[in-house]
Amino acid sequence: MIESTTRLRPAGPEPTAGEVGLRQAVMALCAQADPGELLAALERIEHGLDVEDLRRTETGLVMVRGRIGGDGRPFNLGEATVTRAAVRIASGETGFAYQLGRDAPKARHAAILDALWQSETHREAVEAALGPIRDRLADECAGAERQTAATRVNFFTMVRGED
Repeated sequence: MIESTTRLRPAGPEPTAGEVGLRQAVMALCAQADPGELLAALERIEHGLDVEDLRRTETGLVMVRGRIGGDGRPFNLGEATVTRAAVRIASGETGFAYQLGRDAPKARHAAILDALWQSETHREAVEAALGPIRDRLADECAGAERQTAATRVNFFTMVRGED
């Protein structure tokens, strides 16, 4: 068996659990963003680094699993189209993205943002560029919560006086 000498990420300290959680949050934010928002975020960063595609952006199917009531036995609900991208920026960081749907440029932009976020020199710029997306999603969530609260019915029982 031949061992590969390539690494998926540059040599250095392993990421902490906190960094992993923050990176997951950034990747989730990119997945929920509109394609135009990701492009605008990339344009705001002005990183000037060359971006190498590790593999061609690919579209395929994944099996979506579900649970009845959220806690029942898992079952195959159906298939969903997913696009994935993997890039490496000139400073050595590798970015990945999986996006629901067939939008290859969106997946590539999300992968570039992931790679830039891993770079200490670009992390703050990426966080600032993703701020408007984070704000929009928070506003949408708050609006949905207000709408749900407005339609909530509170049931109560009055005591009849009988013991």
